[in-house]
Amino acid sequence: MGASLRTGVSLLAAVLLSGCETLAYYAQAIGGQLSLMSRARPVETLLADPATPQALRERLALARSIREFAAQELKLPDNRSYRNYAELDRPSVVWNVVAAAEFSLEAVKSCFPVAGCVSYRGFFARDDAERHAQGLRASGHDVYLYGVPAYSTLGRFDDPLLSTFIRYPDAELARLVFHELAHQVVYVRDDSTFNESFAVAVEREGVRRWLAATGRAAELGAVLELQERNARFLSEIEQSRARLQALYGMALSPERMRQRKKLELEFLGERLKGNARLKGISPNNAVLASFATYTQLVPAFEKLLADEGGNLERFYARVKALGAGGVRGLSPASVIEPSNRGPLSARRP
Repeated sequence: MGASLRTGVSLLAAVLLSGCETLAYYAQAIGGQLSLMSRARPVETLLADPATPQALRERLALARSIREFAAQELKLPDNRSYRNYAELDRPSVVWNVVAAAEFSLEAVKSCFPVAGCVSYRGFFARDDAERHAQGLRASGHDVYLYGVPAYSTLGRFDDPLLSTFIRYPDAELARLVFHELAHQVVYVRDDSTFNESFAVAVEREGVRRWLAATGRAAELGAVLELQERNARFLSEIEQSRARLQALYGMALSPERMRQRKKLELEFLGERLKGNARLKGISPNNAVLASFATYTQLVPAFEKLLADEGGNLERFYARVKALGAGGVRGLSPASVIEPSNRGPLSARRP
């Protein structure tokens, strides 16, 4: 039995042992994954097929070279992931729903047999995501629903290139492939912030090296400028998070806290007006929780890579060791301190 089929069978078993709501969720997840796999065709086959449109052929050829760079130069897994291509009939492969309580910046966790607990719940159909989001809003949660161009099955399936991102600008395409492959290097159950921050650190380093290696040094300035803009954006987010965290710890009435929360989020919205990353999005607890998940520990991981002299294999080994045991069973995220940019810091009892 192939690895992908074994994984599908184990997921099906989990579905059959679950309650009705969980049953429906797993059913759509398995159905969506199987549908995705059925659409995937080898990149080499498509490149050899005269019927493949020239524009797509060029993107696939670029993606193939990016994939080889990831394996050879970034020491990312050299497997069948991103060596197939699937054309989808929708703008996103899945839609994620993030939720947080009215006076909390912690995302509600969803727990699964394979991935562990994560800070979102993903749906292959937007309608399903909308229904889930509506239920959370009705129960008083702040909610953030957004489309996702790609996701990682952590090497359990051969993740394909997708029409949802194949036409991204070159550096963005490389960034996404590097990010998703990084999840196959290290993945810690129940610690989304650790996992996503690590993948962002890998993607950023990977894009810089890829641009330099492919004679695109002139584009590096634009990439670094974009990263700097993102850093300023995330600084505003973090400052707002800190103020709200302090607010939520105060002994105030719900009405008073609600008023002050509204003022803080309106202030943040004004500060970030016109920023493409918040286009059409009204800031709330769930939005702030989502951005923190992807970036909170990036400075610490980048410092750790620098401490290893930029050697990616040694960097991965240190991150794996941290992820495997943490310190005395603590969450890996709890022993990295991005505030002082120290790579590792054990909390003593």
